Amino acid sequence: KDESCVYKNPNAPVEARVQDLLSQMTLPEKIGQMAQIERTVASPAAITDFFIGSILNAGGSAPFEDAKSSDWADMIDGFQRSALASRLGIPIIYGTDAVHGNNNVYGATVFPHNIGLGATRDADLVRRIGAATALEVRACGAHWTFAPCLAVLGDPRWGRSYESYGEDTGLVCEMTSLVSGLQGEPPKEHPNGYPFVAGRNNVVACAKHFVGDGGTENGTNEGNTI
Repeated sequence: KDESCVYKNPNAPVEARVQDLLSQMTLPEKIGQMAQIERTVASPAAITDFFIGSILNAGGSAPFEDAKSSDWADMIDGFQRSALASRLGIPIIYGTDAVHGNNNVYGATVFPHNIGLGATRDADLVRRIGAATALEVRACGAHWTFAPCLAVLGDPRWGRSYESYGEDTGLVCEMTSLVSGLQGEPPKEHPNGYPFVAGRNNVVACAKHFVGDGGTENGTNEGNTI
């Protein structure tokens, strides 16, 4: 048995795989794995030579106009091939702003934005929207969505008010049901503190934004939170 490949063995304990991989990584590889770059600068050479860990598409960034799920999947597959060609063959994780459906992809299902969903007061509906969104995000090859936005709206003059579920903290907490839809429900025996994604039809969620957008003075974007 080749002990140097413990981290590539899906049957090995997670802790053993992590420890084995970290023990083999150089400092530049660790730095590269902590970096996330925009897809427009993610050349094959950059991904392979700098050991890039993650790629994202910023708002409005797409492979080309009216790119469908299959086009996105082809692009992300290309990024993945470059990552697997690096010394340790660590795959990338691709992130996207699928914040009300997989809204960057032509032909995807677009759901109402958060302010409208908050008005429904229906946490189970939001969970089901999360599950539907996860399917469409996975269809385009991405693994991670930058959602939900858990901003608590403090001033409607904030230009991103539509990203908030509302002004009530309790309501916003209820709408975190989106996470269960995106990631799936962990089984009862799943240990606390360990990440969980149910399977190939689910994606990693990301509660944002740290720490108080939506509650800024006079609604100024990226202003002082009060």
